[in-house]
This record gives sequence, C-alpha cells and structure tokens, in this order.
Amino acid sequence: MIACAGLVAFAPAHANPFPPALQSSDFLDFDDDLAKLGQLLFFDPILSGNRNISCATCHSPDHGSSDGLSLGIGEGGVGLGPKRSPGQGASRIRKRIPRNAPALWNLGARQFKTLFHDGRVSHSDIYDNGFSTPAQEWLPEGLDNLLAVQALFPLTAQFEMAGDPLENEIAGAAYDRIDAVWPIVTKRVRTNPEYAGMLIAAYDDLDDPLDISIAHIVNAIAAFEALEFQSIDSPFDAFLAGDLDALNDEQRAGAELFYGKAGCSDCHAGALQTDHEFHALMLPHFGPGRTRRWDTIVRDVGRMGVSDRLQDAYRFRTPSLRNVALTAPYGHNGAYMSLEAMVRHHLNPRASFEAWSPDQARLPAVAWLAASDFLPFEDKRERARLARRADLAPQQLSDAEIEQILAFLHALTGRESIEGRLGRPDRVPSGLEID
Repeated sequence: MIACAGLVAFAPAHANPFPPALQSSDFLDFDDDLAKLGQLLFFDPILSGNRNISCATCHSPDHGSSDGLSLGIGEGGVGLGPKRSPGQGASRIRKRIPRNAPALWNLGARQFKTLFHDGRVSHSDIYDNGFSTPAQEWLPEGLDNLLAVQALFPLTAQFEMAGDPLENEIAGAAYDRIDAVWPIVTKRVRTNPEYAGMLIAAYDDLDDPLDISIAHIVNAIAAFEALEFQSIDSPFDAFLAGDLDALNDEQRAGAELFYGKAGCSDCHAGALQTDHEFHALMLPHFGPGRTRRWDTIVRDVGRMGVSDRLQDAYRFRTPSLRNVALTAPYGHNGAYMSLEAMVRHHLNPRASFEAWSPDQARLPAVAWLAASDFLPFEDKRERARLARRADLAPQQLSDAEIEQILAFLHALTGRESIEGRLGRPDRVPSGLEID
C-alpha cells in the first residue's frame, strides 16, 4: 500500500520513513443516523446549566473544531471564537477555561486510548467499568467509546458548561457528586418531545422516554464528533496512498525532515502524528491552570495532576497534528498564536521559554481577571520548577528547513473534510439560539 517507498529522495537501501496510509478500518464504526441526532445535541445549549452554551461554542467548525483562543471563555461569555466576550453583570465569567480547547479531528480513530491534555480520561480496568475518569466508579453504564466518555465531563465543569451553583440545579448537583449532574441533563432532553422521539427511533433498546439515559445522549454526540471531524483526505494522505505528486517539493522535504533528521516523529508518530504519551515542553504558564486543591499557588502540573507521580510533572499529552494549521493557538494553554513560533519552541524550548512574552497569546481582555492572568508566569519559583522539566533536547535547523517543516504541516490540512459533513443545523429541538 505504501507506494511512497519508491521516493527518489531515498536510496533503495534506506527504509521508508513514512507511516502506512490511514484506512476506514482504522476508525470506530458509527451510525450516520445517530450522528444526525448527535449534531443537534452538539449545537444545543440545552445541555448546559444556564442553557447558554453548547459543545460547539468551544469546538466550533469555524475555528478548526476549537475556539481560536489561548484559554477559552466558557459559561457566561457571549459570542463565538476570538470575538467571544466575557459577558457582564452577575452572569459574567469568573474564570477563564484553564486550558486550550483541544481540536476534535480524528478522535474516532481506534488508536486513541487517552483524551484531554492530562489524559484524565482513558481506557482502563481500574474501576471495573472499562475507563479511568474523574467519575471513578460512578461513571454511568452503556458508554460506547472513549469519545462518549469525554463528552460527559464538560457538562459537570462550572466554568465550561455547568455554571455557578447559585444559578441552576445542574451546577448545584456537581458540587454534591459528579454523577448527580447527568440525570438532570437527561431529564431536560427526554422531556423534550422532539428529542424523545428521535432518541427512541435511534436506539433499539428504547421504547419509552423514561428509558433514555445520559449514555444514549453522549453516544450520539460521539457519533457526530467522530464522523463530522474525521479528516483523512489531506495531501499527505494522498501521498501515503501512493500519489507521489500530492506533495510539492517543499512539502516532501518537510515530510522527510519531520520523519527523519528533525526527529518530530519521535513524539508525533504515525499517520496521526501522536505517540499518545506525555511530554514536558517548558511552555510558559499563565491563566488559572488546573490547580490542585492542595496546591498553595496557581499552577498546572499537567499529567502529574492525574497520576500523582512526580516524574509526570508539567507533562502533557502529544496532540495529533491533523489540520494543525487551522487550530491556533498552540500548546496546552495556547501559548503561541503562530505555528512557526510553536515549531521553533520545540527546537529550543529553553530559549523560547525565556524569550516568551504575554503578547504571543490570544486572551480577550477581561478587566477583573487581568491582575491574575500572568501570576504563574511571574512566579520566579514556579518558573524555576518549570524550567527544570523539558523532555526535548535543542535541535539545530536552518530557517529554510523550518519553512519546509511548516509546508509539510500545512499539507496535513484536509480538503473536503474540513467543510464538514453535517455542519451547523438551522435549528435545535430546544428552540434555544445556536452560537
């Protein structure tokens, strides 16, 4: 299948450095009709505590399945993408979203076993339910896959979709126990006649609205996400499938660097460009972080916050790079707006860390948060701890080679797939406004 093994750029004795082309069999199977139901739920604010934000607000098709912000503006904000404002009055935001909204491209691939920047949702038998999650043994039954599992947790997060406990019963339930949220969300959906009818039609095990569970809802959302954001029609995919003219000379040179001399594929491995592991990149800290409840300072220790292992401090999951040119800002906290700046950071993390300035991030002004936005960045002791953790050795590449790698990264952008298959619905059954 790998016709690119005959590339003239390599002598016959050299092994082909490129991964196999992705096939439809590399992805989980999802039902098209279920995806259409999931599309409505994905765009419907009915799932949020105050009925004012949807999954699509922070994972917008207009912004590469993210939101175009370094740190998102969640519950209480107004608008979409980089133009989203923090709201005003009693409903204004109280905190930025701690991390950059991750892109959703190709998360329906079978090889994904871990999700979120810190890997807090993963396949595991630790709780006898097939997954390791913040819900531990309270995870609901009937979840089809990892994508469905991850869809549960924004619903419970105060600053993402739940809202303040004084504002609605969903947020109040989240402060009781995490699994108290999902029956309330489910009731909202199943008592909507249109949703109830669609869910009963979509699932063989449903005969009555009272039988609808949160699993039916998030399984549908997962089907939509997997089908809508599957992207395997980039120039690089065509190249891997045997069309040696799909990449121009600069893109091909960049691919050879990426999977060869530059060592990018040591972490960004395979056709999806991820090893699914966790690495410390010495990215500068800012924003609220995911500060652990016993921390005395604002910070984000990454994977360590899940594993409690010191060796995991400041490590974050390697993202897939599909459609990476569409998903700025970059890094677990969106530290860089420029793809070139992010590439250069990888080549010399320490120098980039020391030279970084707040104007390289995209943070809409929030007057009441301004004094705290960069406290972690200004904390000398935290900076010193962060500076001791870097898994990447400096690399020497010329400006021309960097341009070639950037050209290759742009060749990972899908063609027709980025336009979406179902897109944005004209309306949702709740009758609420779509962002």
